[in-house]
Amino acid sequence: MNKRLTVKDIRKRKLLNDKQEPLVALVCYTAQMARLINDQVDIILVGDSLGMTIYGYKNTLSVTLDMMMNHGAAVVRSTTKPHIVVDMPFGSYEESPEKAFRSASKIMRKTGAQSVKLEGGEEFAETIYFLNQRGIPVMGHIGLMPQRIQTLGGFFTQGKTEKESIKLMNDAKAISDAGAFSMVVEAIPEELATNITKNIKVPTIGIGGGRNCDGQILVIHDILNLYGDFTPKFVKKYGKINDSITKAVSKYSQEVKNKKFPTKNNIFSIKK
Repeated sequence: MNKRLTVKDIRKRKLLNDKQEPLVALVCYTAQMARLINDQVDIILVGDSLGMTIYGYKNTLSVTLDMMMNHGAAVVRSTTKPHIVVDMPFGSYEESPEKAFRSASKIMRKTGAQSVKLEGGEEFAETIYFLNQRGIPVMGHIGLMPQRIQTLGGFFTQGKTEKESIKLMNDAKAISDAGAFSMVVEAIPEELATNITKNIKVPTIGIGGGRNCDGQILVIHDILNLYGDFTPKFVKKYGKINDSITKAVSKYSQEVKNKKFPTKNNIFSIKK
């Protein structure tokens, strides 16, 4: 059995030279998918994007703590190697460090995950420190933050102005200093992501953060073309599983309608 990667292992993967391999991460929510990618990735994030990919919501705001725990537990049970991070959903941590601890400790206890992730910069440095001091490892998340979609007005690139860039750099330093063991940097200019990566001590994991982050993460539904028609610029399709599913179901449908399924090989008979 493979040894599961720890927070300490992830911290060591800060890219200090060209010989080190970047961290490989995927967002995944189900037991079946988790089993398939167990040996290929360093980190699995059980992301609150499951609200859209699995449950059909328009954004992540309707996701509950119970949803995250159910899917987190399924992914943990189905893997042996990757470090498992579970997203803290909207409303589960913003009120106070104490509320964040209650939510995060419940996630850790119910799922067996190794860490949690929350969105936010300087304003959540105190919360990250509070959790870290009480034994809960935290992955940060800056840049485009889907839980703030109503404030942002849409899924837009962040950090394109000097003012925004300065704020994001301050956010990255604040949550790194507060004890975050790594951070997702989402949908920001490559130059800014590179600068952040060089100026903080913990690994950066890019999703639309360019080529120089310490690792990369994408949503498995996106790389397999299993979700929607819109493809963000930072996504690369590595498969078209949707076509295979459509073809398989179409063939099944036609065989049922034409009475070609089930065949003799698919039925049970009474023993004589």
